[in-house]
Amino acid sequence: MKLDHVVYFTKKTPTTIVKEQRKLGWHTVIGGSHEKWGTYNALMYVNNAYVEWLAIENEELAHKAENPLVKLYLHDIKDHEGWGTICCSVDGIESFEQQLMEKGYQTSGVFQAERKTTEGDIRKWKMLFIEQEPSKALPYPFFIEWETSEEIRWEQLRKNGTILPSNERLEITDCLFYVKNAKETADEWARLLNDVVVENTGINLQNCRIKFIENDQQEVKERLADVSIQDFH
Repeated sequence: MKLDHVVYFTKKTPTTIVKEQRKLGWHTVIGGSHEKWGTYNALMYVNNAYVEWLAIENEELAHKAENPLVKLYLHDIKDHEGWGTICCSVDGIESFEQQLMEKGYQTSGVFQAERKTTEGDIRKWKMLFIEQEPSKALPYPFFIEWETSEEIRWEQLRKNGTILPSNERLEITDCLFYVKNAKETADEWARLLNDVVVENTGINLQNCRIKFIENDQQEVKERLADVSIQDFH
C-alpha cells in the first residue's frame, strides 16, 4: 500500500497557488479541471507522491457532484482552508474493494474519473471511497488506480515539465493526523490497509509514515494536520 497523494483544500485558483509556491521555491504546476465535479487543481510532484491543491471551479457542478472528496471539501472549506485527506494507490482496485466489503466496509463502488489538462489531454483513473458522511470524524483515505503505469506517467510528466530534477530530490516522509484516540485509529487503519506495519500510534506505508497524534479538544475536526517534505539532495 503506497501513498499516491495528499490533498489540500483551498479557495485559491490553481494559477494563484502556482505563483505562490514557485515564489517559495517549489516547482508547482496547474493540474487541470475535473469537469464532471466542478473542481480544478494545482499539483506538486515529489519523488514518491504528489501534493494536490483542490479548489472549486464551478460552484453549481460541485454542489451537485456525488464525488465524496468534493463533498468533504464543501464540508471543510466552510471553516477554513487546510489539509483534507490522503489517497493511496492500489493495484487491482476491484479486488481491493471486495476485500474491504469482506471486512465489513461499505464502499462507493469503483468509478471512472478523469481530468482535462491545460494542454487538453485527458488523464484517466479509477477511484474508490469508503462510505462516510463528512463530519468532524477522521475521513478514511481514498484509493486510486491509474490507467497507465507509474513508470509511463512519470516519464510523461518529466517530458512535459511537470516534474523537474528539483522535484525528484524531494520526498514526503510523514503525514501527521490529529485524532481523538491515536492507538485506536492506528489499529483501524492497519485493518483497513493491506501490508502495513503498525508502530505504536502510527503505520508505515511502502513509501511514507503515517502518524496519529491525540488531540482531545471536542470542537476540533480529526484531520490531516501536517505533511513533512524532505529534500534529500
